[in-house]
Amino acid sequence: MIKAVVFDMDGLLLDTEKLLIKFWIQAANEAGFPLTRENALTLRSLHRSFAVPYLKELFGDSFDYTKIRSRRMELMSGYLAENPLELKNGAVELLEFLRGENIPAAVCTATDYERAAEYLKRAGIFDHFERIICATMVEKGKPQPDIYLYAAKELGLKPSECIALEDSPNGVRSAASAGFITVMVPDLTEPDEELSKIIFARADSLNEVIDIIKGI
Repeated sequence: MIKAVVFDMDGLLLDTEKLLIKFWIQAANEAGFPLTRENALTLRSLHRSFAVPYLKELFGDSFDYTKIRSRRMELMSGYLAENPLELKNGAVELLEFLRGENIPAAVCTATDYERAAEYLKRAGIFDHFERIICATMVEKGKPQPDIYLYAAKELGLKPSECIALEDSPNGVRSAASAGFITVMVPDLTEPDEELSKIIFARADSLNEVIDIIKGI
């Protein structure tokens, strides 16, 4: 029996991944670095300890990760000040189903707690979650398993008793290597051959996850 469901946030619950990609590219290009969409896709859910060497390998030591990331966050904040946060299709339906079945839900995100809580409250779904687990709470973020192992510990469950829902390759690797039953709900990219081998299932939307849970 599934005893908890753990959600990624950006690109999975909230339709924000496309914005993160857009503003990473803009911030980097403003600083004189030709970050491509493919480069930016690699940064999805990628912890700072992995993102910094990746970007310096691409652009050299002059790439100021902290400064450019701060600019990306500034652009994102400006956009969201004037535009609503969009929920992904099926998010509310799945959360209501879990509540009805008394299955706890949690969030595992690369975003810090303050912003994650703000986003989830703005989207009207904060109260559905027992725990908000952030990369700042562990030594190593995604794609390492630490954040999911910590989530299981916080929920008082074994990883094998939990489903993880992820949209990005780094998130999938993190959840699967932690021993979670991992379901990929693709946002900007489909699972490749490697990811297809480590996921339990693929769903077109969060609505489809309800039937996957019922099947288990």
